[in-house]
Amino acid sequence: MRFKYGIDELTVAKMDAIMQGDLETELTEEAKKKVISCRANVEAMAQSNKAVYGINTGFGPLCDTQISPDDTSKLQENLLISHAVGVGKPIEGQLSKIMMISKIHALCQGYSGIRLEVIERILFFIENDLLPVVPEQGSVGASGDLAPLSHLFLPLLGEGEFWVEGKIVSAKIVLEQHGLQAIRLEAKEGLALINGTQFILAHAVLGLLKMHYLLDLADLAAAMSLEGFQGSAAPYKEELHRIRPFKGTMEVAERMRMFLKDSENLENHFECDRVQDPYSLRCVPQVHGASRNAYYHLKELTEIEMNSVTDNPIVLSSEEAISGGNFHGQPLAMALDYASIAASELGNISDRRSYLLLEGKYGLPRLLTESGGLNSGLMIPQYTCAALVTENKSLCFPPSADSVPTSLGQEDHVSMGSISGRKFNQILVNIEKILAIELMYAAQALEFRRPLESSVIIEKNHALIRTKVAKLEEDRLLKHDIDAMISLVEEKAFIVQK
Repeated sequence: MRFKYGIDELTVAKMDAIMQGDLETELTEEAKKKVISCRANVEAMAQSNKAVYGINTGFGPLCDTQISPDDTSKLQENLLISHAVGVGKPIEGQLSKIMMISKIHALCQGYSGIRLEVIERILFFIENDLLPVVPEQGSVGASGDLAPLSHLFLPLLGEGEFWVEGKIVSAKIVLEQHGLQAIRLEAKEGLALINGTQFILAHAVLGLLKMHYLLDLADLAAAMSLEGFQGSAAPYKEELHRIRPFKGTMEVAERMRMFLKDSENLENHFECDRVQDPYSLRCVPQVHGASRNAYYHLKELTEIEMNSVTDNPIVLSSEEAISGGNFHGQPLAMALDYASIAASELGNISDRRSYLLLEGKYGLPRLLTESGGLNSGLMIPQYTCAALVTENKSLCFPPSADSVPTSLGQEDHVSMGSISGRKFNQILVNIEKILAIELMYAAQALEFRRPLESSVIIEKNHALIRTKVAKLEEDRLLKHDIDAMISLVEEKAFIVQK
């Protein structure tokens, strides 16, 4: 099975498979015909006396300045060079790769007017793992992700840089090593390359892939904390959630039942006199479920965007090119901000569960140590959680609620979606750390419920933790334990499905 650019529907799962090398891609004859046909339309317009934005005119506030056919190539190359003004650290190489894959898919739909040879050169970069160096800052998320996309495609001109075996190397040198000449862009091609939402989109895709596992992991952490706290599984009964059937809530409740099935520990607690647990345990389906709903919403919009044409103008025929606003990042920007809040909440409630386990209630020793005083036990890692939770709260301000006019007012409303995407992924990295600490706490709490055993799946995860982090008997340097837990999370080592 191969993914066909411009023909098949691209999904987050397929993008992941392509990135992992599990799904090959193909530029079919059908896609090539669409590209070649649209290119013919652009060439006809470029030679006409009729002003067509971006084909034979300047850009932005210079859209009323017509360019002669002899200068169209220089115009397009100037566009990339002048717009490559990104700053900050380079983005991850995998983000550059997602950007190139999604850009090719958009170009192959036959509305952008780019030449086939340019697409084939980008494909060469992907297939040879030549990933352009792209600064993380500089896009306002409308008129497309202009700065990052300019940096992404500078190597086509022999400008810019590539990642090669972890080092930054001049694109000119890399092209020479592969026996390639720089490409000379022609009419419309610069715009086709740098107008688009691929920077925002790549961050959405990467975030969704990470968030999916973290949603599952948050459920596991909650179940293990409940076991350690010896709480009640009653709030997860299907009958309760059937009468308020939000998709995410129903799913989390079912998962909690799965995690807790046949737990000797909880069965032993069935007849106790505790009436109810705190919200951070009792309301896991409602809180985690709401975050899942946000995930599903972002995934739906991201997959629409993955299969869309987002450059400008859109070429419909040899006589019509529409200058519209498909490059505006607002559809993803707002959803990314919503997903950021949803992800942050996973950390908020996780921190509260960690705190519960430290309070010394219901048979657990204070600070999860039997020798408190001389030993601080697990007191301080929760401080780290508190710091990360607050950092995430500060990252939840929605960039999409702001707009700063650019381009002499021609671009008077922008999405700031690139910032939304970057902040979303920053929050998720913090969530990995918060959940890692909760899992460490829950594993320690379970030690005080022995000889009672938890469910099979929780016991397997507890055993996994113990391969890296021993039970805390007396104070030791916990930094190594925390780092080991974070590594398990990053490696997706935990069992989070049946």
